[in-house]
Amino acid sequence: MSTREVFTDRLQAGVLLLPTMVVSLLFLYYPTVRAVGLSFYRASLARGDVFVGLENYRRLAGSSEYLRSVLISVLFAVCVVVGVMAVALCISFLIHEINIGKGVYLVAVVWPYALPPAVAGLVFLFIAHPNIGIFTSYIEALGINVNWFSNGPQAFVVVLIAAVWKQIGYNVIFMTAALGNVPESLTETAELDGVSRTQRLLRVYVPIISPTLVFLVIMNTIYGFFGTFPMVDLMTKGGPAGATNILIYDLYRTAFQFYEFGFASAKSVVLFIAVGLLMYGQFRLSDKYAYYGG
Repeated sequence: MSTREVFTDRLQAGVLLLPTMVVSLLFLYYPTVRAVGLSFYRASLARGDVFVGLENYRRLAGSSEYLRSVLISVLFAVCVVVGVMAVALCISFLIHEINIGKGVYLVAVVWPYALPPAVAGLVFLFIAHPNIGIFTSYIEALGINVNWFSNGPQAFVVVLIAAVWKQIGYNVIFMTAALGNVPESLTETAELDGVSRTQRLLRVYVPIISPTLVFLVIMNTIYGFFGTFPMVDLMTKGGPAGATNILIYDLYRTAFQFYEFGFASAKSVVLFIAVGLLMYGQFRLSDKYAYYGG
């Protein structure tokens, strides 16, 4: 290959990458740098920008309300990841095991994920509404008083269920694809050896599809911290009494309700670093137990 051909290929690659690079610079990297810089200022619409150094970070470290929001967010994200992975794995295995109507079941499972997050939040709001919800009367028939507008633990559980319900379809897409690549010989051998379905799933399939599961753990963690904002905003507004005030919603309130942009920027930087470190730790830990064949 001549030097001119190499130059032409690189030029073509650069031209093709240019739109992505421009969008990334404008809507990802520049806002990130801007947020880091703004976190060192007391910035608001009323008082303007005043350089305060690390004051915003010291304020975060001493805020009991923020620390409570951190604990709620971590607990919420862990429950989302565990709940989504467990339910999606069971559903994917059941779909994998059937031969008739598989496409219909896949569509039925995936459609909540196809909904915009705001629409999904509204749908679940009416489904589980304490007064007009479809399932409320059935739950109350069991002797359980439903009023998650005023009960913190109930609100946490309802938003958690909504977040899990929304994300299941995304996981099922990847899990069913991974299960479809499991060699038939392994399934036949396990059946001949009398291995139960549960043992076959846990001891045969899960180790083989572990790279996909590692990827989904990371994506679900990101979703648990960032992608559940519409559910919280539409269903509980962070309440009652801060029971669902996860970090991403707390950041939104600080910036767009209280107009403390510098303080909100500090919160966004801390959240970004924390989630980034968590992703790195998950990847390093999970990668040790992922089976890549060979």
